[in-house]
Amino acid sequence: MIIDDQVLRDRSAILGAVAHHPFARHALGGRPPVRGYRRDGAVLWLVPPEHGPAGCAIGPVEPALEICVALTADGALRPGHRLHLPRHDRALLADRLAVADHSDWDFHWTDTSPPAQPDERQVVRLTDADQPALAALVEQSFPSSTSRPGDPRVVDWYGIRIGDRLVACGADRGQGDIGFLAGLTVAPDHRGRGLGASLTAGMTRALLTRHDTVGLGVYTHNVGAARLYRRLGFTNTLPLSSIRLA
Repeated sequence: MIIDDQVLRDRSAILGAVAHHPFARHALGGRPPVRGYRRDGAVLWLVPPEHGPAGCAIGPVEPALEICVALTADGALRPGHRLHLPRHDRALLADRLAVADHSDWDFHWTDTSPPAQPDERQVVRLTDADQPALAALVEQSFPSSTSRPGDPRVVDWYGIRIGDRLVACGADRGQGDIGFLAGLTVAPDHRGRGLGASLTAGMTRALLTRHDTVGLGVYTHNVGAARLYRRLGFTNTLPLSSIRLA
């Protein structure tokens, strides 16, 4: 059970408890009123699930899971809710939480401009007129992407054209004072030419004119992408596991 002296009652209290960590700044930016919980160095916060993951946590995994178990028992967390938690092995959840989905990923961030890339000047902000080409490119090259045209979380789309054809695109899903790169992809027949690096560098540089920090997420199995992002300056890393309660 959660007790009152563990409760963080607003966004500023949560950010203070996690030393204004970039992941928390992004996850909490623009969200409705929230409530947080602190236990033995871990901080977990909840938001209405229609605004994204129902909860996120930073800190030691054991106390973070203890908070999850307590909130599940109290009915604050329910089947279908998604959570971003400190990295853990799924076996650690046995006899504690029933989980339908479990995936590992890293939140990377940078506050410095990346090294210049050869085709970076070709990166442009897309307009409404680009929406049909953008939708076709995402469907062709990244059909599993959760960032698509019309997504209300997307602030801007960026892309690279060769001739009249859109061959690379990415979304700015920034929140609050953190820019966030998502859905970056390159047409299959244009891969291996450095366009992914150029797109990432160009978007990062553009977002750093409006934010002090830019972040992105990478699944742990996507080793090539993680290597690229580190080369472009995304060397700060927070290991996370995402779950969906069964």
